[in-house]
Amino acid sequence: MQKLLKIMQSIYSFFRKLVKYIIFTVVALLLLSVLLVLSLRWINPITTTLIVERKIESWRTGQPINILRQWRGRYQIADDLKLAVMASEDQNFPFHHGFDMEAIEKALKHNAEGGKLRGASTISQQVAKNIFLWSGRSWFRKGLEVWFTAWIEVLWTKERILEIYLNSVEWGNGIFGAEAAAQYYFHVSARDITRQQASLMAAVLPNPRIWNPAQPISYIKKRSLWVQKQMNNLGGNAFIRKLRCGNNCL
Repeated sequence: MQKLLKIMQSIYSFFRKLVKYIIFTVVALLLLSVLLVLSLRWINPITTTLIVERKIESWRTGQPINILRQWRGRYQIADDLKLAVMASEDQNFPFHHGFDMEAIEKALKHNAEGGKLRGASTISQQVAKNIFLWSGRSWFRKGLEVWFTAWIEVLWTKERILEIYLNSVEWGNGIFGAEAAAQYYFHVSARDITRQQASLMAAVLPNPRIWNPAQPISYIKKRSLWVQKQMNNLGGNAFIRKLRCGNNCL
């Protein structure tokens, strides 16, 4: 009986230590993730998990990929491109706290009615996914996306979020960021992108590996005109000022 009791005590002690170790590890990883997000408020990310994912995909399929990416600061990217991307991807970007609840409700209703699956990811959520996570639709990955998005919104400014987005978003096979895309498609720098070019670049973002902003199909041309209309509706480049003041703008 005493022997059995000792065995039970040993098992209990082992699992107690194991639980403590797991809790310590989880807490340490969470703290590390917060510090990582905080560091990127000032440090430009060298690469992204999406780029790594594309490289692994290339190795697996045996199809070489040439990664094009050049970092440009927020003042080296045309305001028209910033506005076009917000008009296309996330019109409430200056005002929400990482999650556009109205867009989420509309997407859920649309999907429940049997329409083509529609997402409601904000620019902040896309940054979280592109920089820190991987592609996929699992609840675990979505939970991590929520975690990183929340801290991105707390620790970064809206201008910084948009800057990192514009330097990390995929704009074609192996083409990442506004500068690489502007040079590849239009042979100009991101600073010199015109309003029309900006709207075309924003128009292809839902499927940038298939659509080409320099050789737009009919659908992209129509979408580009829609983006330009939305840019006007948002108030033009004055909308950029709202990145600094958000809901406090007069």
